[in-house]
Amino acid sequence: MCHYGKKRTPRGIILQFTYPRLHTKKSWYVDFMSFDPGTGSMRRKKYMLDGIPKITDRRKRAAELIEALTKRLRAGWSPWVNVDDNRGYTPLADALERYEAHVERMDKYKTRKSYSSRLSVFREFLDSRILPPKYVYQYDAALVSDFLDWILLDRECGARTRNNYRCWCSSLAVFFIERRYITENPAERIKPLTQAPKKRQPLTESMLRRLSSYLAERDPRFLLACRMEYYTFIRPAELTQIRINDISVKEQSVFIPAEVSKNRRDGKVGLNDEILKLMIDTGVFNHPGEFYIFGKNMAPARERASSEIFRRKWNKLRAALRWGKEFQFYSLKDSGLRDLANSEGIVIARDQARHTDVSTTNKYLQGRDLPVHEETKHFNGLL
Repeated sequence: MCHYGKKRTPRGIILQFTYPRLHTKKSWYVDFMSFDPGTGSMRRKKYMLDGIPKITDRRKRAAELIEALTKRLRAGWSPWVNVDDNRGYTPLADALERYEAHVERMDKYKTRKSYSSRLSVFREFLDSRILPPKYVYQYDAALVSDFLDWILLDRECGARTRNNYRCWCSSLAVFFIERRYITENPAERIKPLTQAPKKRQPLTESMLRRLSSYLAERDPRFLLACRMEYYTFIRPAELTQIRINDISVKEQSVFIPAEVSKNRRDGKVGLNDEILKLMIDTGVFNHPGEFYIFGKNMAPARERASSEIFRRKWNKLRAALRWGKEFQFYSLKDSGLRDLANSEGIVIARDQARHTDVSTTNKYLQGRDLPVHEETKHFNGLL
């Protein structure tokens, strides 16, 4: 199968046409052939003249049409393309390569990886079509809708994944609009699908205790990572970028720099007693301050590791403890948010999670885990 990103369509082909001619047999009309970039073939265009009663007026109108159409065709116009200027004729493969170069210059590794992956899937979709689009103006609502249906049906992805691709399609459209390839965002016409509740589940109290005792004996460094996720709610991709210098023992806090944080804002969260004790026991503070807390072997190192180290370790742990796939490393954050909200209140949990709004914090809590205010149990009502 040919890779779509490598295709090339000669730009000159869009200028192919035949000169307009007048036909005067059963019907009077002016016609010509013009290349349709959407189908990759020549198509005939007709302008009927039968509605003009007088023969002399028909010939005059035909002469005017032929002159005007010839000028426009020579200038590169096509009746099959509705674009503001010739930038819409840019080969879609070229536009996608420029987008790919744009993605490669993005700051965050996780964003680059995610967008590159979606672009690769989009190219796979384009390759699968019998008649793939050739020009960027063909990036329209019909194409985006077909792509999202392909994600949902052919690749058998869920509504959440399909909706994530819809957001990516919108961002790709913004890139095209900014470069005047297209004039409107086709993804905005397509509604997101209703999403089922997330499959990831928080750990129960007994599971947390079992995890703690299991890792304390076998892998205390990974236990430190688990406790960091449970108590600080720092995202895995952020966790691999935290340095020893970001830890304040005196204040018992962790500083998350803006260049590390997902929301691009500086943040600071509390460091639980259990974390601090384990950091001392595992010798974290015996290393230089510029070292990352979690290197490739979970130990402090000069080079940062990928966040995949947590997932790989967790998968082995989950297999050993015979837990289901719904229990993930990120479940520790769900569990910690639940337990902190129930113990100290949802506002404290919100601030520790660095959420801007309590509604975001609520998304991490199952219905049965949502805290209730003690005051609601004892206030004096009127009924």
